[in-house]
Amino acid sequence: MSSIRSILKLLGAILLSGLLAVSMTASADTAAKQAKVREQSQAVLQNLYKTVPSAKDVVANAAGYATFRKIGLKIGMVGGGAGRGLAVDKGGKQTYMAFAEVSAGPGLGIKTFDLIFVFDDQQAMSNFINKGWEYTGEATAAAKYEDSGSAMTMAQSVSPGVRLYQVTSSGLSAEITIKGTKYFKDSKLNK
Repeated sequence: MSSIRSILKLLGAILLSGLLAVSMTASADTAAKQAKVREQSQAVLQNLYKTVPSAKDVVANAAGYATFRKIGLKIGMVGGGAGRGLAVDKGGKQTYMAFAEVSAGPGLGIKTFDLIFVFDDQQAMSNFINKGWEYTGEATAAAKYEDSGSAMTMAQSVSPGVRLYQVTSSGLSAEITIKGTKYFKDSKLNK
């Protein structure tokens, strides 16, 4: 009987060790993905500030912001993309976000661009984070936001309290191409 107990204890210890190893690996994997998203967010902001230096003050004075780096793929009549981003409120609280995108129509190519959402108030940011956000239209003209300075004339209003910068490798884009895109909280990284 004592040999069976010894075997069961040994099996229990092996099982527990295995579960701990899997848990630690998953936790390390999540931490690595979170770090990658934070690094990407800083790179997106630096790209914006290089392109529109006055945007640094706009972001600093906003209720919060969210950054995304999008890589869109279009082959034939369909296209799409997916990825992660980071929303940060004025107090520094970080929420990991994700997006999924589908598009239809003829085309071929890969396009990379950065999106920076700037929130005028906490309610607009909270709605973006907690309810998700879906954009099904397409803006093609630059929009001026009241008389809030030159950086605001370069951001486009995409919904009440939410403005958006889109920066491509060639600079600030006058066209916002986010149709068919859904933004939502990343359940895997917000643990």
